[in-house]
Amino acid sequence: MRFSLELIDMQVPFGKTNEPAADSKSFTTGQTWGALRKAWKGYKIAKVQGDRAKMTEYATKIRKLEGELGVPVATFPDLSLN
Repeated sequence: MRFSLELIDMQVPFGKTNEPAADSKSFTTGQTWGALRKAWKGYKIAKVQGDRAKMTEYATKIRKLEGELGVPVATFPDLSLN
């Protein structure tokens, strides 16, 4: 089976590199993905607990990290974060 360079290049943004993220000079892409995963977990816990302040805090972090990674940025209409 042959792989084209296009398919290989598509995998780079998904944290398979130790290169710093585009906008981050001190964290690797993998570390940024890890932070994003933890932020989503925190958001889900805050949502179950009904803590809107924490939900807003985590949603803001999620949007910032997604922007740094160059992936589609999540919207949170229930928090007015679009």
